[in-house]
Amino acid sequence: MRNICGFHLALATLAVALFLPVSAAAHCDTLGGPVIADARTALEKRDVTPVLKWLKPEYEPEIRTAFTKTLRVRAQGPEARELADNYFFETLVRLHRAGEGAPYTGLKPADAAEPIIVATDQALAAGDLDGLVRRLQADVAEGVRQRFARVLAARKHANDSVAEGRRYVAAYIELTHYIETLHATGGGEEPDHQAQAAGRVHGRAE
Repeated sequence: MRNICGFHLALATLAVALFLPVSAAAHCDTLGGPVIADARTALEKRDVTPVLKWLKPEYEPEIRTAFTKTLRVRAQGPEARELADNYFFETLVRLHRAGEGAPYTGLKPADAAEPIIVATDQALAAGDLDGLVRRLQADVAEGVRQRFARVLAARKHANDSVAEGRRYVAAYIELTHYIETLHATGGGEEPDHQAQAAGRVHGRAE
């Protein structure tokens, strides 16, 4: 199932290529993210349906059970309500992450999302992609220019010594992996392919 987090992952892959500090889950594990927003709606309406789209079918029984428990406990007062809501949020995010094959590392503050992901949500809310595309194009262009310049500079001394040769090779590999990641993401590959490409940028095996 493709959802907003899948779209965020594509942009997060670009950010990885740019060596921006992004989290693997974009911001689906933040209190200001779309998963928790739907969780709040579900609790307000006393209807679990809004959160089910974030889960794979096999996790639906567990979240339904958690939802029922949450409604029962939160009716006991303000403190109980806060504890119950947090329990439901954590359960939902944990199951959502499990469906993505990612570990649950806890809920993050609402402002923990990277600016580029916030900009993505703003573009989605406005239904206008142009500003986000311009921002990404500028970041990508600058990333390519910097890496390309490093390769050209290192190549001038690549044969001076083994150390200089290795410096050139490292710069060359960084450039080619960076471009490979951008190309794979821009080509609309599935999120798992994007994640693999991001791993190659950091030297991890596929």
